Amino acid sequence: MPEGHTLRKLADDLTAAFAGRRVRVTSPQGRFAADAEQLDGSRVVGADSAGKHLFVEHEGERFVHVHLGLIGQLDVHTGIEGGAAAVPDPVGAVRLRLVTLDDPTDPRPAAYADLRGAIICDLVGAARRAEILGRLGPDPLRPDADPDLAWRRISTSPRAIGDLLMDQKVLAGVGNVYRAEVLFRHRIHPLRPGNTLRSGQWRAMWADLVELMAEGVRTGRIDTVRPEHTPEAMGRAPRKDDHGGEVYVYRRTSQPCLVCGTPVRTGELAGRSSFWCPKCQPKFRSRALRSPTKGTGRAGGARA
Repeated sequence: MPEGHTLRKLADDLTAAFAGRRVRVTSPQGRFAADAEQLDGSRVVGADSAGKHLFVEHEGERFVHVHLGLIGQLDVHTGIEGGAAAVPDPVGAVRLRLVTLDDPTDPRPAAYADLRGAIICDLVGAARRAEILGRLGPDPLRPDADPDLAWRRISTSPRAIGDLLMDQKVLAGVGNVYRAEVLFRHRIHPLRPGNTLRSGQWRAMWADLVELMAEGVRTGRIDTVRPEHTPEAMGRAPRKDDHGGEVYVYRRTSQPCLVCGTPVRTGELAGRSSFWCPKCQPKFRSRALRSPTKGTGRAGGARA
């Protein structure tokens, strides 16, 4: 499933291509036909994302709400010389198509976008949009995000932090890749209970997510390794994976950790595969569970 940086980039691309322009709105597949008819000929205000949700705003406070799910795809095509007449016919099961209407006062070339396979494609008003946003946790890519909202939920929950990071009601936009990588970068085991984290650890993770996900928007891929662990710095071959990007643990099961050489492990967590390094991310041991040292009364065992 696309992570938040993908939706943010799509919102930016849609805004650049369609904002301020009137559009032909159709549903070649037919499943969005009635709503498309209402929007046909309207002007696009812009697009925005929150977590894994995308909103394309049309005049009159009308929003096309999109959630791509596992197989959804939204392709934006720009620079079409020759106007709307040069836009090719839709191919396949296109749920929603946007095509710019010719405007002699607008110097931009024609553009079009095709949506396929989304689990949600609905026309909603401002109240429904606000309701959807109200159910989401803070999104590291939004300037109005408040990390304290997520911290209040994390700090009071006994659930595993690896589970909490994927809960969109706690934190919006983080998926399996960013979850695995930010936990590795901060040496936190994915099964550590959320209520055992310190506020400083959470704030450092949040700041890291803000930076990493913004870089993902810029490059269109997820890169999480530090400069000293890049292929060039380590003299190793670049990673080959459909998801792209250089990562520490995600989908690197049994491969050596780039930091310590220990084989990366994987296991199931909340229905998804979780990846971690057992040496760099040791299991958390609560001080309350450590055995007293003989004759001293002091807690023994490794520090968290």
